[in-house]
Amino acid sequence: MIEKLNTIQTIAIIVPPFVLAVILHEVTHGWIAEKLGDPTARNAGRLTLNPIPHIDLFWTILMPALLYISTGFVVGGAKPVPINPNNFKNPKRDMALSSLAGPGVNLLMACLFAFLLRVILPLMEKITPAALWEPTALPVGLMLGAGVVINVALAVFNMIPIPPLDGSRIVYWLLPDKQAAYFYKLERFGFIILIVLLSFRILGAIIWPIILYILYFLLGQDILLSLANIFFKK
Repeated sequence: MIEKLNTIQTIAIIVPPFVLAVILHEVTHGWIAEKLGDPTARNAGRLTLNPIPHIDLFWTILMPALLYISTGFVVGGAKPVPINPNNFKNPKRDMALSSLAGPGVNLLMACLFAFLLRVILPLMEKITPAALWEPTALPVGLMLGAGVVINVALAVFNMIPIPPLDGSRIVYWLLPDKQAAYFYKLERFGFIILIVLLSFRILGAIIWPIILYILYFLLGQDILLSLANIFFKK
């Protein structure tokens, strides 16, 4: 039986897919915004896979670290890409579409990682020499599994309709202008609301069933339980 990973091993497995997930999330926001008429993210140098411009003290470092220490669960993000809705032809709609692109690419990545883990990796086992396969299969498999979990968690978390998360832009688009203006005023309290909901584990109770349902669909029961035992076993 595979023993629970130590802290260094866990960080080595989790950090690469986490960094890739949050960077592509933000880059896709900016890329779709550019396609809709707003070049602000490109002009700011944010349409890049270089992680340095995307690092945010709270979302990228403090929040994931605090959640991992307190719950063993990691979710976070990169520095939000700058978007100027004044450059859009239809600001409410186009802001919603550019916001939806982030969680959308995370779900696509989760599906890709699940496909690599469940289909490609078993095929590779049959054609790869044992001397090369045995030392690499486990870390690659764990990284792919972590990639599925991280991307699903990011997609679901960011679709929460609390400003400034992406789901709030969808709500803002769907609401009539007067109600949308009142709703948007919540953004100044968004971080406080999120911290309170996370601290009292209210948010987790809401989104965990959704996350687990999607993970069960993508990974299947056996792989999901194996990952839970490896990463969370006491």
